[in-house]
Amino acid sequence: MKFLLDTNVISESVKTSPNEAALNLIKHHQLEIVTAAPVWHELCYGSQRLPSSHKKDIIESFLNDVLRPNMIILPYDERAAEWHAQERARLSSIGQTPSIVDGQIAGITKVNGLILVTRNTTDFKKFSGLKVENWHR
Repeated sequence: MKFLLDTNVISESVKTSPNEAALNLIKHHQLEIVTAAPVWHELCYGSQRLPSSHKKDIIESFLNDVLRPNMIILPYDERAAEWHAQERARLSSIGQTPSIVDGQIAGITKVNGLILVTRNTTDFKKFSGLKVENWHR
């Protein structure tokens, strides 16, 4: 395991016009990627909010038939929660309160010694010591 993929990176796989650079890097690093339980939540929540449609069927098939059986989904455990609490307190003290979900994803990434791959680098770079990459070029 080397990279933890955020929601916006995983979503490229089911877009009508996906970012080719991101898809190529996902394929290249396929044996080194994982995701996090809060990302799984965001993907499932997004899918469940869609009205019945062909698009929803494609997304649900991708989640249940491709992603779930083939990608490790790391939990938000006590180590991640403690790191997240410390960072949330630090950031809040300087007026930069992060979203709970971003903090959970950052915590899981950090305590597992991974690099977070996200399109949303600005919000994640404020977390202390978190390695972040953007594969969308």
